[in-house]
Amino acid sequence: MSICETMKTKSFSDMQCSIARTLDLVGSWWSLLIIRDAMMGARRFKHFQRSLGIAKNTLTSRLNQLVESEILERAAAADGSAYEEYRLTPKGRDLAPIILALSQWGDKWAAHPDGPSFEYFDRQTGEDLSAIWPRRADGEAMDLRDVGYKPAGTPTPQPADS
Repeated sequence: MSICETMKTKSFSDMQCSIARTLDLVGSWWSLLIIRDAMMGARRFKHFQRSLGIAKNTLTSRLNQLVESEILERAAAADGSAYEEYRLTPKGRDLAPIILALSQWGDKWAAHPDGPSFEYFDRQTGEDLSAIWPRRADGEAMDLRDVGYKPAGTPTPQPADS
């Protein structure tokens, strides 16, 4: 059993719920902030520590957990030095919508008095990425009350006639 596993109070790895299983891998606030920093270009231990102000033992534990979960990978430093770098794997890069959604929710409901710290945009088009939310074919954002759910593998209910 790893150090990270002994610190957890409960594991969700046996649950069928994808949200619970995801939280089992990235549910620590430190883990999410490390992933955020990696998405913004942090690569080395010292960069994460400086950005987050996190204790070395906590950072070591979280980085090890993220590597074990295949969200980050260790690699030789790009500059040829003896240091290791941490890079997002495809599994880690696929967490981008979650990080963006948390940031956007925070901008709306928990923003710092000086305003948001980051604005996100598409590097290729310059398009603002301020609204990551399901949209209908006409481009309108869906209302949460219009989002349904059903057990996986069951038929989708037919819409009621208006």
